[in-house]
Amino acid sequence: MTNINNAKRINQITTFLKSLNIKSKRFSEIIRTQNISVIQDFNQAFIHSSEDKIINYEKLEFFGDAVLRLAASNFIEKKYPQMSVGERSELRAQIVSDEWLTKLGTRIDIEKLIIKGPKALGDENSKNTIIGEATEALIGSIYKCFNSIKEVNLWLDDIWEEDSEQFLKAPYKFKSKTVLQEWCQSKGFNLPVYKINEISKKNGDPKRFSCEIFIEGLKESTAFGKSHKQAETNAARVLIEKFITIGKI
Repeated sequence: MTNINNAKRINQITTFLKSLNIKSKRFSEIIRTQNISVIQDFNQAFIHSSEDKIINYEKLEFFGDAVLRLAASNFIEKKYPQMSVGERSELRAQIVSDEWLTKLGTRIDIEKLIIKGPKALGDENSKNTIIGEATEALIGSIYKCFNSIKEVNLWLDDIWEEDSEQFLKAPYKFKSKTVLQEWCQSKGFNLPVYKINEISKKNGDPKRFSCEIFIEGLKESTAFGKSHKQAETNAARVLIEKFITIGKI
């Protein structure tokens, strides 16, 4: 495990925490004083199990999952009090998803803090998963600083406001497969058929897989993705956009 008494590591973590721009006096005080016990907790949020089997981010990630859901529920209650429970659940699912966490982790460049063992360092397929997991662990650490959700919401509410508006304006972009399935059911059609073909063997290739969607035996759209799931999602989004353009939806 990285020695937290190493001045370079302490400065790296405090600089990163400052970059989050959490508008909280008590959080700023932790950064200013470089509180070692608290910095140690944050350091753990950046350690992958391939580096240390015992002291790593897994417990903080588990804790952060619950914190994230509570903070998102708190945000939705304040921002969209008129929403039904079903609508709240749908929105929350989008703003706490694994994809959202990876996007947030990439945005804050958390990867530069993550310490991995040799096995994980060479695994490009796990890169995004680790970014999302470490981000969730970071959220757990922020809560544990004060046993309060206040700083989590101070950090994430502005981000959620922007992301929520995008989702509410065009939900099909975020749940295109569900929208397409519901459309087929409303028309009395069979469920869409997704046909996947592997085009490339290269990991991370954005066109590694192609997906064709058939509805009632007719091919309606084709798209690519670096995974089966991404190819299917992209093909469904392309089809929904096509249907919107021609007035079918």
